[in-house]
Amino acid sequence: MTCAIGYFDGVHLGHRALLTGADVALTFATHPLETLAPERAPRLLMSHEDRLAALRASGVSDVVVLDFTADFAALAPADFVRDYLLPRGVTGVRCGANWNFGAKGAGRPETLAGFGIAAEIVPYAEYKGDAVSSTRIRAALSHGAIADANAMLGSTWFVRGELFTGKGLGRKIGFPTLNFHIPSYYVKPPNGVYVVRYAGARGIANWGVAPTMGTEKWPEPVLEIHFTETMPSSFGDDRIEILDFIRPERTFASLDALKEQIRRDIAFLSAHK
Repeated sequence: MTCAIGYFDGVHLGHRALLTGADVALTFATHPLETLAPERAPRLLMSHEDRLAALRASGVSDVVVLDFTADFAALAPADFVRDYLLPRGVTGVRCGANWNFGAKGAGRPETLAGFGIAAEIVPYAEYKGDAVSSTRIRAALSHGAIADANAMLGSTWFVRGELFTGKGLGRKIGFPTLNFHIPSYYVKPPNGVYVVRYAGARGIANWGVAPTMGTEKWPEPVLEIHFTETMPSSFGDDRIEILDFIRPERTFASLDALKEQIRRDIAFLSAHK
């Protein structure tokens, strides 16, 4: 049995190269850095549930989820192989050339040979001449480079949020919105205006605090979606797909200036179908 091992945040093009040909994906309930160095643990590209669903959709026959505890992190490479790979009948591991495992990353692909396990070195997927990685995708999103992030993911980045009733301010100025609280574990792109798709309908979304509203601005960033054609009639699929970045959020001198900018944002959306 061949397996691929990793956290697989985003299940991006590089991960899919590892998963192709693997029988099992071995992953973790939490990001390893949450145990090893919590202060450096990254915000994530997807929820735990969506990550597992994407792994299962990759074609592997099984997904094994391990708890990355302090005791697990302290396992010597040999103990990891003996306790977690050999009992599962693993005969091959698909990995990158710089993959490591065990306490302090002491285990290398060549370590596996001593246990009769073949390390299948998989070339890194590349985008614009550099290796695709979750870290690189997070950096792209944090700078609003949505097209680059989606290209490296091999799919459209999406988030899920809690729909809530807002203050009705968008409706008052002629641009009604659906409002979402987005969980803080997601990567945070810049406050700004985006092209999104929700429940099959495209719209423009402000991800931020709506500073032009003065004392009525949001205390924390909110995702507000205005649909330029028809409001979705069904919310069965609650993924909010982030398609493109239009502009940074800013404070306008008046509501009329804000409304004029929103009309320009809608024109951008119409021109980029």
